[in-house]
Amino acid sequence: MAAQAPAFWQGRGAVAQLLRPLSWLFGALAARRRASITPERLPVPVIVVGNIAVGGSGKTPVVDWLAGVLRAAGYRPGIVSRGHGGRVGAEGGVALVPDDGDPERYGDEPVLLARLTGCPLAIGRDRPAAARELLRQHPECDVLIADDGMQHYRLARDIEIAVVDEATLGNRLLLPAGPLREPLARLAEVDLVLAHGPLSPALRAEIGAVPVFSMQLQGGDLRALRGRGDTRPARDFRGRRVHAVAGIGRPQRFFDQLAGEGIEVVPHPFADHHRFVAGDLAFAEPLPILMTAKDAVKCAPFAPADCWEYPVRAQIGSGAAERILEKLEDGRTSA
Repeated sequence: MAAQAPAFWQGRGAVAQLLRPLSWLFGALAARRRASITPERLPVPVIVVGNIAVGGSGKTPVVDWLAGVLRAAGYRPGIVSRGHGGRVGAEGGVALVPDDGDPERYGDEPVLLARLTGCPLAIGRDRPAAARELLRQHPECDVLIADDGMQHYRLARDIEIAVVDEATLGNRLLLPAGPLREPLARLAEVDLVLAHGPLSPALRAEIGAVPVFSMQLQGGDLRALRGRGDTRPARDFRGRRVHAVAGIGRPQRFFDQLAGEGIEVVPHPFADHHRFVAGDLAFAEPLPILMTAKDAVKCAPFAPADCWEYPVRAQIGSGAAERILEKLEDGRTSA
């Protein structure tokens, strides 16, 4: 089952206060490390998509959306990812991810992104090395997207996009006292913020003059994991009881989205990047099983009958794409 975020991250009680000295140390070490790094500049512009908190904020759908925006504008994007959860990333290697890649080898999110976008995608703990290998094998790429790359300062970036779900910010303290990888003030340094849900006035004040665009995840037709890949609209499950499986940063968001479709959810939360086995889907009650796209890439080989993937796409507020393309063009003309 899911490894839940510590409950004390939601407040500033006794445990969080006891850990605050460690969070100050974490912040000081992170700032020192950032100051000591000389970022590597690549021959093509780099757009970073990331966040400042542990937990899911919707970065993967944003990378998919951004790849589509760039392609529509005539660019040929590639993607660089850490490869979290895969053997290549864990072993410190570098590899290009085929769209039929094994999530055990490459990681669930990279395999999903390769399938969604069709873009060349390289993984590696060493982001600059992964980027260089991608450009060596795909010299046609003229812009790179760094997935979950805000804290990977070795790779120079031209545009930073922060995806913010305020629910993931908890008590606003740095690790380990809270869920933040970097302080809130970091959001005032990025080029634009994509707000997954409403932002409080206090958080907007922290963001300062950085433009904020709204973001929603919109569900599509469900796809069968077995057989011929049949599809069904979500309304076909309205009023029905289903097993809902989610091994993502915020499983409750998935359960709430299905409930919003009028589906009666029996929730089964798992840890983010959970390594599923057939037994995880062997439920006593014989009901349809609905799961996220990220989980479907891992469960497809052993999924039982009546098991369905519920894909989502990012819907981004008007003006965000234009701002990104303008900054890219400004960088090109000033280079």
